[in-house]
Amino acid sequence: MPLTSRPRANHRPLRRRTAALLASAVSVCLLAAAAPAQPLGVGDRLYPYLGNPGYDVASYDLSFTYPGSNDKPLRAVTTIDARTTADLDRVNLDFAHGKVESVEVDGRRAGFTSAGQDLVVTPVRSLHKGHWTRIVVTHTSDPVAGKDEDGGWVRTSDGLAMANQADAAHLVFPCNDHPSDKAMFTIHVTAPNGYTVVANGVPAGANRVGNGTTWTYRTEHPMATELAQVSIGRSAVLHRDGPHGLPVRDVVPSADRKELEPWLAKTPDQIAWMESKVGKFPFETYGVLMAQASTGFELETQTLSLFEKRLFTGPDYPKWYLESIMVHELSHQWFGDSVSPRTWSDVWLNEGHATWYESLYSEEKAHQPMEDRMKAAYSASDSWRASGGPPARPKPPAPGQKIGIFRPNIYDGAALALYALRQEIGARAFERLEKLWVKQHRDSTATTADYVRLASAVAGRDLSGFLEDWLYGEKTPPMPGHPDWKTMKPGRDAKNTEDAMRAMGPARK
Repeated sequence: MPLTSRPRANHRPLRRRTAALLASAVSVCLLAAAAPAQPLGVGDRLYPYLGNPGYDVASYDLSFTYPGSNDKPLRAVTTIDARTTADLDRVNLDFAHGKVESVEVDGRRAGFTSAGQDLVVTPVRSLHKGHWTRIVVTHTSDPVAGKDEDGGWVRTSDGLAMANQADAAHLVFPCNDHPSDKAMFTIHVTAPNGYTVVANGVPAGANRVGNGTTWTYRTEHPMATELAQVSIGRSAVLHRDGPHGLPVRDVVPSADRKELEPWLAKTPDQIAWMESKVGKFPFETYGVLMAQASTGFELETQTLSLFEKRLFTGPDYPKWYLESIMVHELSHQWFGDSVSPRTWSDVWLNEGHATWYESLYSEEKAHQPMEDRMKAAYSASDSWRASGGPPARPKPPAPGQKIGIFRPNIYDGAALALYALRQEIGARAFERLEKLWVKQHRDSTATTADYVRLASAVAGRDLSGFLEDWLYGEKTPPMPGHPDWKTMKPGRDAKNTEDAMRAMGPARK
């Protein structure tokens, strides 16, 4: 497969790193080459071994060859262009579910071994700080989940899709698997003729040779590894125009295209509605992937959100609720995808905002009062904080449950904090804050502290104390404008409230 061109030093600015994470991680990375290989990480509080210090990825070039069966490994080549941010004797990549055949660093064969869930690469020559390097890994990518492994490839009825959030991209390809290191992506997939392949970004060719076709897609904006998406299946791709000519493409099982078309037709108006709230859609294209699979959740993969097809073909949920879930994943394109969390403790910035716009859409389009939902959330909030931590300091996931951080405290609990902020500063200031947030941090990463600073600037007063209580407090503060709202003690009543809210519909991420 063709490789991406080697980037220049001014290809794009390096992302900011928190000083504490980098200082601690790099000190580990600079061990002598003779020391045993060990797993590293960027020091994320929730996922300590995710990501790796010492380099900043500019681009990934991923090449997969699908054998025509979704229970057999794909042959793959991953090419990483990165700039070093420290002197390195070794380079750690996150990779845990495939066989590595060879590694090259700058055109020379390199040594490699595994340590934990890291692929540890030893180049012939040490890499010096500030230099560009290219790492090429030839490997397999196994779609069959291993023991205690959740996420990565999703096996569908007719092929494969991806669900990499929060820590599973490295089950598919070697990478720096942390949202703080976003990069450009080129994705090539060779599949037998008769299959259709769609991936993040826009198409860059489909070349048929003999019994196979190689499909190529490229992103036009940087992307976190957890947002990568590849659909391989007997699929139909339906095209339509979104606002201001935005290309919208949806991917569905071919046999279901007519049944699903009424749902797909809603996307352009939903994009227009979101643009009226927070500004222009941030990417080059959008669409939904309705897969014949059982995942237990929906997922905001960049430019191509993943949904379970059965949601839209069964009688389980009311129409208004399914539309709001579509808006939830759509809003993530601004909150979570374009503006990504610097650390996973900042995930409330993703899910709280997506839940906020899901609720606002339901209120405006289906007459489902947001205030009722927020009052119910307020009742259960102390219970959520006790079980899952406050919105901006979620408790770590339990062993073997790596996606366990996705609890109610970062969904409705975080949306409740946004509701309190709007109550405190007024609707007009809150709307201005939201538009400035996605504009100032577009195509980058941001933290909770960044949001607090911007909120204070928009409000014209220091909101750090107010938001500290709402985002980090063990107890839910009083709700501005609603002195009568009460929280329930953790226990049966609070659990009943939480169960009732969960029963409204499927999980979403």
